Amino acid sequence: MQTRTLGRTGRTVSIIGLGTWQLGADWGEVDEADALAVLDAAYAAGVTFFDTADVYGDGRSESLIGTWLRANPDSGVTVATKMGRRMPQEHANYSLANYRAWTDRSRANLGVDTLDLVQLHCPPTSVYGDDAVYDALDALVAEGAITNYGVSVERVDEALAAIARPHVASVQIILNAFRLKPLDEVLPAADAAGVGIIARVPLASGLLSGRYTSETLFAANDHRTYNRHGESFDVGETFSGVDYETGVRAAAEFAAVAREAVPAATTAQAALAWIAAQPGVSSVIPGARSPEQARSNAAAGSLHLPASVDAVVRDLYDRDIRPSVHERW
Repeated sequence: MQTRTLGRTGRTVSIIGLGTWQLGADWGEVDEADALAVLDAAYAAGVTFFDTADVYGDGRSESLIGTWLRANPDSGVTVATKMGRRMPQEHANYSLANYRAWTDRSRANLGVDTLDLVQLHCPPTSVYGDDAVYDALDALVAEGAITNYGVSVERVDEALAAIARPHVASVQIILNAFRLKPLDEVLPAADAAGVGIIARVPLASGLLSGRYTSETLFAANDHRTYNRHGESFDVGETFSGVDYETGVRAAAEFAAVAREAVPAATTAQAALAWIAAQPGVSSVIPGARSPEQARSNAAAGSLHLPASVDAVVRDLYDRDIRPSVHERW
């Protein structure tokens, strides 16, 4: 497993981390024993970075990680959580009082005194330009509630605004073969500033696994069913905002190229390895619903792709994906 420094945190983390939205909610049900088995498998495969949020299953994901941490007190795993979506997404709600309440709850869920990394969870765009927002986050660091803070963003302009702030440790942004816009400005700016980049939605909600077809059905409580057109939250979070039928066709083409270029790897592994190879990426955080999937994802952390795959990704994006997503986020 390759490792990187997670920006201004100074922590060394695995290039392939574990996103734990799946262990909380919105992807169908995962019981506690299965969830803990996923965490065990990821760690055994070299994963040392778990990403969660206080709203994943209303704290269930955090609590499951807390249970795992108590059973593995010397793991050295870095846990990043997020806050800010327990109330309406209004600028006025991003206050020190709310930060304290949210982080107190996350510390209790995770069973820790100090949170490794707390990220604002895709707040309104205006929040990124407010000095008081960062002053309040600095106060949490001074109080010992958190060690570092970062942001999770929807848009490139939000990422650039955060990177310009002196104490922002990391930026989490959607980056995958169907979302290349962050490569233009965000990754170079983050690298120059020493800010970590956490690549989320790396498989475009599973499209880039190459396993889905036009006939694939998802559970009613899976966001790939109920948010396919942005009915519940930003549509960019589901299939990276790509029209499903377009995504299926593009993913099939990517899969064919990946099989030829790296026949020993799965399509998902090739997609993850492509992100990991981008300069400035600190960690890629695919989710997993089974130990087998967690191990398979982690294996991408030691995979090296030929340059031909990068060229194909960019050509495919320019032809089929760019027109519908590039200017939106």
